[in-house]
Amino acid sequence: MRLHSLSNVKGATHRRKRVGNGEGNGHGKTCGRGGKGQTARSGGGIRIGFEGGQMPIFRRLPIRGFNNKNFRTEYESVNVAELAKLDDSVTEVNREALVKAGLVRSNDKPLKILGEGELSKALKITAEKFSASAKEKIEKAGGEAIVAGA
Repeated sequence: MRLHSLSNVKGATHRRKRVGNGEGNGHGKTCGRGGKGQTARSGGGIRIGFEGGQMPIFRRLPIRGFNNKNFRTEYESVNVAELAKLDDSVTEVNREALVKAGLVRSNDKPLKILGEGELSKALKITAEKFSASAKEKIEKAGGEAIVAGA
């Protein structure tokens, strides 16, 4: 059996319903859109959650709890395995070196080194934050993890 010889089970596919093609098919004249009005027009319709002018449920319910989204710190992250792929000529790794290598973007987010993968060469790495496993792997390889701004 090959892909080109496969076929659908009988009844699995249907013709597209052609609306507006005569009264006999049950979808003529208004084409299943009812009478006149906003929902009958092309491009018309009401937005999700609209309740006809009544105060919608999402506005009637009280806001509870706290969300940290506006105050969280987002980090630009790099795994130890990606650092292992850097050129052998690189011994000191900082944001500029990682931007040049294409591993992070040049922006204001602080840099965090994560411990996924293995590292065999000794690197002097400067970043705002290190995971415990990343710090352990860097020091085990004979490198140094320097916390920037500390």
